[in-house]
Amino acid sequence: MANFAKSHAPQFSMDVYQNEYLPEGGREVNAIVTVTATGGGTIGSAVPPAHPQGSGPSAAVALMVDCSGSMDYPPTKMRGAREATAAATDTLRDGTHFAVIGGTHVASEVYPGGGRLAVADAGTREQAKQALRRLSAGGGTAIGTWLRLADRLLNAADVTIRHGILLTDGRNEHESPEDLKATLQACAGRFTCDARGVGTDWEVKEVTGIASALLGTADIVADPAGLTADFARMMEAAMGKEVADVALRVWTPVGTAIRFIKQVAPAVEDLTARRTEAGPRAGDYPTGSWGDESRDYHLCLEVPPAGLGQEMLAARVSLVVPQADGSVHNLGTQGLVRAVWTDDMTASTSISPQVAHYTGQAELAQAIQQGLDLRKAGDFDGATAKLGRAVQLASASGNADTAKLLAKVVDVVDAATGTVRLKAKVAEADEMTLETRSTKTVRVKK
Repeated sequence: MANFAKSHAPQFSMDVYQNEYLPEGGREVNAIVTVTATGGGTIGSAVPPAHPQGSGPSAAVALMVDCSGSMDYPPTKMRGAREATAAATDTLRDGTHFAVIGGTHVASEVYPGGGRLAVADAGTREQAKQALRRLSAGGGTAIGTWLRLADRLLNAADVTIRHGILLTDGRNEHESPEDLKATLQACAGRFTCDARGVGTDWEVKEVTGIASALLGTADIVADPAGLTADFARMMEAAMGKEVADVALRVWTPVGTAIRFIKQVAPAVEDLTARRTEAGPRAGDYPTGSWGDESRDYHLCLEVPPAGLGQEMLAARVSLVVPQADGSVHNLGTQGLVRAVWTDDMTASTSISPQVAHYTGQAELAQAIQQGLDLRKAGDFDGATAKLGRAVQLASASGNADTAKLLAKVVDVVDAATGTVRLKAKVAEADEMTLETRSTKTVRVKK
């Protein structure tokens, strides 16, 4: 749990978008909650700033680099990984605690070693780069061991922000899926982690599953030449985080149930099962670390039916940071979700534009995943139908990036109706890119 450092805190605000009107007997309430943090962080700057010590919250970062034998095929992968990790260390703020971990079927401390973290300055950055030059490929892949070493190192430091960056080029073949799952459960809430797959020999669901469990980002870097820029961006984003362990606290009255709560922008992430109880009728949903940024959440509730003209507070949403001593720091903003029963059919049947948009974005992500799974299973008719629906949704919502990725997997005959043909040949990198980025969404048009 984080100790909340007020001096580094951005200001949080919250907006609720919903149609609060229900028909007689109506029970489902939907709302989009937009959370915005401003006045902290560095995300969005074109060039990483030179961070003097003390200019941001205390942070610790573990860089986990795949050193398995496959990283030598082609040799550009290992070279790209070394250069990318060196670039990431250049982006570290002075005073940041950091370590480099080499990952094979075991995890080894590349720098500084001895079960400790280095403190970033010109000297330690140079020492880390010297250590990186000695990295060579050989051995298998057991990602859980890398994450457990990162967890031990990061949590030995008395810092506010704990973050991992993980690079792999292969499948997690030297430990069972159950072992990796147990590791992710043990590490969840202890540090956040961005995961990247380089090349095309890794498993998308493994890499996205790691990032999802540890509230980070996942992406593909098909060409090793793109690693350096990607690692520098990831580290810049990590250095821009100002507040860790932020939770959405949702209070609901007696008789009201939470059907689901999902992050819907900048990517779809279902938080429903991650609830921890927080007192009478309240639960906390983890959102990870924040800098200067804005995110949207879809809250779907089931309320007890009520008569015409009645109204109720269906939910109260606030932001809290749990503290090590069991208390919480309230970030001082809240949103109210209401329900009002009416016989005005126009009012009760209109859908909030924000709710409609993000319902479509969630369906888009699901349609892509299902379509690609059906394609791999040989059900080409089913795949065509699902990917056609995805094209239709991407076109209607203005999600141009996803539309471009879909066009590399299907020939689009008519985007508006979702009429497509599966391409006979699809580059593996294009299919993996579409799958990895399928959950990325666009904000609702204002």
